[in-house]
Amino acid sequence: MAAGMESKLDKAWETKSVQEIADAPVAALQGVSEGDAELLGKAFGIKTVRDLGTNKYFRWAQGIATLAD
Repeated sequence: MAAGMESKLDKAWETKSVQEIADAPVAALQGVSEGDAELLGKAFGIKTVRDLGTNKYFRWAQGIATLAD
């Protein structure tokens, strides 16, 4: 795993491979609660960290923010 990634994950996921983390529930990310994960699922169909990272709306917003900077 990339150095420093541990600080972005809940303790249980710190030693997992990047592939395992990508397929983990979004609540594996530090600061994302089970309730938050449920809302992301309902609103955007997001169930995994990979889903969150590849969601078209999040990618669009990131691109817009990058261009604005």
